[in-house]
Amino acid sequence: MKYRLVIDPNAEEEIIAIVRAPSRLTQQIENLVCSYSGADYVMGYTDDGMRKLPFQEIECITVLDRKVVAIDIKGGRFRIQDRLRDLEAVLPSCFIRINKSTLANEERILRFDAAFSGGVDAVFQCGYREYVSRRCFAEIRRRYEGR
Repeated sequence: MKYRLVIDPNAEEEIIAIVRAPSRLTQQIENLVCSYSGADYVMGYTDDGMRKLPFQEIECITVLDRKVVAIDIKGGRFRIQDRLRDLEAVLPSCFIRINKSTLANEERILRFDAAFSGGVDAVFQCGYREYVSRRCFAEIRRRYEGR
């Protein structure tokens, strides 16, 4: 396999991959290219100020008390000014919807636990838990079985 990267500030950005057959790698490359929006962070706000939150440091983005909140790898909570549906369009493909009001970074999900009510909770590496809806869990299951 050959790899070539040409950096030319005057050229229009274009990515071309020539492969013999589609594979898991080509699908991952396509997902990465299609989900890349040029930025790799969102701005998070607290009472004290604001901070850049790199996508890889976000465990999940959820709605709490009618406000969009990002939870980082340390369990910190940051208000986000964008709407959830707008964020869904710019976040990388590793962010998956786990219920109507939460987008989760699937790379930061530690495990799925069965809840007493018969539902499923996603447990994140920082310790935060969030309910997974049945519809979303079925999609997540299909996604994992496809790997």
